[in-house]
Amino acid sequence: MVEVRTAAGTDAAAIAALMTQLGYPCSGDDAAARLGYWLADPMSRVLVAEHEGLVLGCLWLHAVPYLERTGRWARIESLVIDESARGTGVGRALLRTAENVARQWECLVMEVTSARTRHNAHAFYQRMGYIDVCSRSGRFLKELV
Repeated sequence: MVEVRTAAGTDAAAIAALMTQLGYPCSGDDAAARLGYWLADPMSRVLVAEHEGLVLGCLWLHAVPYLERTGRWARIESLVIDESARGTGVGRALLRTAENVARQWECLVMEVTSARTRHNAHAFYQRMGYIDVCSRSGRFLKELV
């Protein structure tokens, strides 16, 4: 059985290893610094899933208020499961917990983006009830630094 909880500063090294597995090289110091501003934000949450003291996955969640309607929308910034634990229900547990947190924040919608090359992730999100809506709108980015 996996336990999902809010991350703590002591999880930085485990989170760094997971982010590196996801393709975003990260040191423990980097993760600790980033956790500092995520954990201080009341509309952000970093969740970790652990089993017998071992962190097996993490999810970064943020809520953004709408201006065009009443409420918020939640965005999953990252979801990564340790390679050794994929397909075991860890991702499902993290996602369900994140959805419950978003409901507590009165979010109306949950969003997650995923690179088109991550076919297994897309299949997972679809099994969890998420719909690919990329044909409805574009996503535009501009580097600011």
